Amino acid sequence: MKESKGMDTPARTRLSAMMGTYGKTRPLKDGTLQSPLLELAFAPVDTAQKAFKDVVRREQYDVSELAIITYLQAFEAGKPYLLLPFVMNGNFHHGSVWCRDDATFGPTDLAGKRVAMRAYTQTTPTWVRGLLADEYGMRLEEVRWLSQEGAHVEGYDEPPWVSRLDPGTDLETLLRTGEVDAIIAGGGLSKEPGIRPLLDAPADAAARWYARTGIVPINHVVTIRQSVADGRPDLVRELYGLLLESRTRDTAYVPAQQPDLQPTGFEALAPALTLAVRYAYEQRLIKRMFSLGELYGSVRGALA
Repeated sequence: MKESKGMDTPARTRLSAMMGTYGKTRPLKDGTLQSPLLELAFAPVDTAQKAFKDVVRREQYDVSELAIITYLQAFEAGKPYLLLPFVMNGNFHHGSVWCRDDATFGPTDLAGKRVAMRAYTQTTPTWVRGLLADEYGMRLEEVRWLSQEGAHVEGYDEPPWVSRLDPGTDLETLLRTGEVDAIIAGGGLSKEPGIRPLLDAPADAAARWYARTGIVPINHVVTIRQSVADGRPDLVRELYGLLLESRTRDTAYVPAQQPDLQPTGFEALAPALTLAVRYAYEQRLIKRMFSLGELYGSVRGALA
């Protein structure tokens, strides 16, 4: 890997790529970080979520950013992608479930309540539902889950405890007008008075959970086409190195920050990835528990 000035590139292998635009991807996307071995031809996409369907329905890119639940569903559907041990985005979700200020129920009282979200298959709600079940005894089938959208991956049928909302309805408005009891939203709320996190002191709750589990919930990961990984382990190593180097050039990246919200490496990802697989299985997002070895495939050998 080196700077792009004066680089002779005829021998480079070109792979199509789709990633969001962040500080950690900008050196790759603007060409200031390049490789003599690998050229990443980036799609004109700034918000990765907008192109997830292109990946999992049309298999459009060789290298792709995907939400972890979208990836697990795509893997089960036989889409030809393997996981790299690189978290693009991670975060805690103790503060991602909201109720009205006047709500008289807590996280242990969700039976019969109407809880709305953009999509049942979205990664943030998956972490929230798993947290509520593990920590507060919530029974999934006793809650009235309301979803605005279907899955990115074709052919997935939502479980019977999920009902569909009008996709054009604003979730915050539904909450404020009392049409639902709670919503799950990782961001995009108005911050106007009248609503609050369902969990008291969510940042403190997240800190205690992390201290006990050592897990940072994974949101987005990076995947590579299986045929590339199987046939060119050198490209797997080069891609992984480029991602690591690009992240270090992000001025907002603090290597010593704890907890690291963007863990990398097989060992660092294992606890969160194992839990994500369990949550996806328990919530009927996937039909069986995949091993980490299956998800990584030949990537593990390439990076050994």
